[in-house]
Amino acid sequence: MKGVGTKKELSPKQREELFKALKARFEKNTNRHKGLEWAKVQAKLEANAEKLWSLNEMEKTGGEPDVVGHDKKTGEYIFFDCSVESPKGRTSVCYDREGLESRKEHKPKNTAMDMAAAMGIELLTEEEYQELQELGEFDMKTSSWVKTPADIRKLGGALYCDRRYGRVFVGHNGAQSYYSGRAFRGSLRI
Repeated sequence: MKGVGTKKELSPKQREELFKALKARFEKNTNRHKGLEWAKVQAKLEANAEKLWSLNEMEKTGGEPDVVGHDKKTGEYIFFDCSVESPKGRTSVCYDREGLESRKEHKPKNTAMDMAAAMGIELLTEEEYQELQELGEFDMKTSSWVKTPADIRKLGGALYCDRRYGRVFVGHNGAQSYYSGRAFRGSLRI
């Protein structure tokens, strides 16, 4: 089986299904990307097979990726996971490999940082998470790991965010912690 599976490429059928889902989401949520045109976004996606594969991974794990911006300097479109709750296919993961290794028992199967790297995406930063929350109300029942600054991580902690009581909160846990109601949200620049 050349191409599909070995390289990070989608089959024609997978591409078609992904474009259909992305276009429908783009058209339904115009408030997230005022002034942007789907045709230009699609052209950029068609020219980037590996990034398209990453978007498909975001979609497969329940992230519901959507365009949230356009970087005029680089020409890149910015996608965030826009699922109402933290992506279901990414729950019960601790923050990173170091956190996982520090657990003596009941280790989760994966980490947020490892999953994001395998998917070819980045965890949202605290600032990006705040930007996402300006586009709607997310994580009202769940929470999402966010990229943790090195000084906090060095001390053993990791950050997560959620929305409760009409506000966005930033919290902390040990990086080895994991919960069924916490996953992570990613970003991808194309």
